[in-house]
Amino acid sequence: MNPVSNNPPVDLAIIGGGAAGLTAGIFAAQVAGRSKRVVILDGAKSLGAKILVSGGGRCNVTHEAVRPEDFNGSRNLVRNILLAFDATAAVRWFASLGVELKREETGKLFPVADSARIVLNALIGRFEELDGAVQCGCRVMKIFSPGEDDPCFKIDHGRGTLRAHRVILSTGGRSLPRSGSDGSGWEIARELGHTVTPTYAALAPLMLDAKMFHADLAGIAMEVELATFIEGKRVDCRTGSLLWTHFGISGPVVMDASRHWIIPHEMGRKPVMKCNLLGTETFESTERWWIDLAGTRPKFTLGNALAQRLPERVSAAILSHVAIDPATTCGQLSREARRALVHALTALPLPITGHRGWNYAEVTAGGVPLQEVNYRTMESRKIGGLYLAGEILDCDGRIGGFNFQWAWATGYLAGTAAGR
Repeated sequence: MNPVSNNPPVDLAIIGGGAAGLTAGIFAAQVAGRSKRVVILDGAKSLGAKILVSGGGRCNVTHEAVRPEDFNGSRNLVRNILLAFDATAAVRWFASLGVELKREETGKLFPVADSARIVLNALIGRFEELDGAVQCGCRVMKIFSPGEDDPCFKIDHGRGTLRAHRVILSTGGRSLPRSGSDGSGWEIARELGHTVTPTYAALAPLMLDAKMFHADLAGIAMEVELATFIEGKRVDCRTGSLLWTHFGISGPVVMDASRHWIIPHEMGRKPVMKCNLLGTETFESTERWWIDLAGTRPKFTLGNALAQRLPERVSAAILSHVAIDPATTCGQLSREARRALVHALTALPLPITGHRGWNYAEVTAGGVPLQEVNYRTMESRKIGGLYLAGEILDCDGRIGGFNFQWAWATGYLAGTAAGR
């Protein structure tokens, strides 16, 4: 990766070399041709740390079906942006880079080689093939917009100053700050005239009160339904895999539901999350099951009966939670105890104390509003020649490759437009 001299001005400077920045760089260089100078500036020592840790080191590149409903953001704008570069286009593009993808049972698409490094190397390799230049360890502190004295953007960074005819901001959000994504790009965007909505951790594991039984269940995964309530009104409900951990709960359904607890909590409200350990079973159907058991198998113990529906450690923990002896038989179960047990099984209140922090959150909720960019090009509506792409924007997707698809799509639009 060859360093770039400060003068003369480059044609395009991309601030942030993550998924969106590398994508923008590739498409910009392809459109502009080798006579134009495209530069990526990144504050980290090397590019792509977040790509490398994603998907357990395998990189969940995208999902087979990507819809606007999979994202939190302005739906109409999200729809138009995704249509410009959809999952099918992403699959074709990665194939052209030498990265074949495979579909897993969940619909997630991973590299056939199960290697995030292959994805990163393909992106960097293509950018370098197109004579793109990279400056790592080059943290951008401030960007001055073009003026009467100088028609170029002036970019102050850790190694000096760079002038550029156009700029793409793809600095990410605050998730996984160890990767170099610390939210500093939002301050740059503000200074350039953009607004930034409040930002919160999303796709984050949640911590439970130490008095809860979660630590005893650490390592157990199960299909559940999670519902979040605010002032008694259900604001979110979803099913999926929950993982019990030593600190609380994680897993896909928890990560997806986390923003619906975190955001209102940090706004000073009091969200409540409840877990249906029997998936989509209702209170009524579960109570009927116990009543039927009492009639057909009155001597069957509750511990043995519940172990037919739940992992043994989970069933023992629930019975202990409602103070029922697992040796109690179905015929001995009183109406009051039965109803307490059914409530615990189908609407277990989770005593959440917070989330695990930005180091464990996979994405940021909030950022620069989509209304402040042209969805056809990702160009700023505030300053001509400035483009925004990726997590810096106020749009976040659910777990499963959707946030990478957002990076590929916005990077494609910004890079193609800026490269012209």
